[in-house]
Amino acid sequence: MNLWSSYITVNSVDEALLAMREADGPVCLIAGGTDILLELEQGLRPPVHTLVDISAVPELRSIELRGDVLFIGAAVPMREVPANLLVREHAQAVAKACDMMGGPQVRISATLGGNVARALPAADGTTALVALGAEVEIADSQGRRFVPLLDLYRGPGESTLAAGREIMVGFHIPARRPGQSSDFDRIMRPQGVALPILNAAVWLERRGECIHNIRIAVGPSGPVPVRALELENALLGKSYNDRSAEAMLRMIRTSLRLRTSPQRASADYRYLLSEVLLRDIIARAWERAGMVEAAA
Repeated sequence: MNLWSSYITVNSVDEALLAMREADGPVCLIAGGTDILLELEQGLRPPVHTLVDISAVPELRSIELRGDVLFIGAAVPMREVPANLLVREHAQAVAKACDMMGGPQVRISATLGGNVARALPAADGTTALVALGAEVEIADSQGRRFVPLLDLYRGPGESTLAAGREIMVGFHIPARRPGQSSDFDRIMRPQGVALPILNAAVWLERRGECIHNIRIAVGPSGPVPVRALELENALLGKSYNDRSAEAMLRMIRTSLRLRTSPQRASADYRYLLSEVLLRDIIARAWERAGMVEAAA
């Protein structure tokens, strides 16, 4: 049985938009295809008439510094993200997240855009991008627009992208400045299943011995990706030390929405793990931010 009727390879965003408009039936974009092809085979996705392959579009495969913004194309394979010097310099949380997702074979094909487009609240790439304050560039027949990453989600597996009419071009991340740093980590099931019990990312700006600005994301904590605003406010303006860390950690059970999941773990266990995870990633980002500030 054929899983699709037409397969089109394009070389530009405009060509992709045209191919979607001219498709004779339901259309779907494909780059890595690690999720789409399996879902089509297993009948978990509605039938598709046309697949539009965007993996060869240069713009979607680029990583470049554009003034004070780092651009990462949506079709950049996971394996290439942590290997890129610009990403490691300006978006370390994203580099670490992409280096941990799936196995080596999956990372060869799977893309950062695909990870985000799945709209799952525990997606590693999404968690890192939320902490970094990323914006998504979206193209349609009317032009392009920029959307804060958190505005992309409606619910588990549901995004605001118009299927068959819009393309996720890439991610715009503020370039790192002196005193700024980020970090990411995850805790996996001991059996090695590629599903995090919990993941977390932080971006912070340090000025002397104070946290001048901070963003924290923990996944999954609700039906859509979110920032841990209460935890951020608990640390804002303070030095990161044992006292401020303990005060922040005491707020976890009232500020995060961690539930029991048969695929992941119990809520109580995940709350305990979140304390360890957050303490460690914030400490690493705090220390590196101080080193960057001193070097400047």
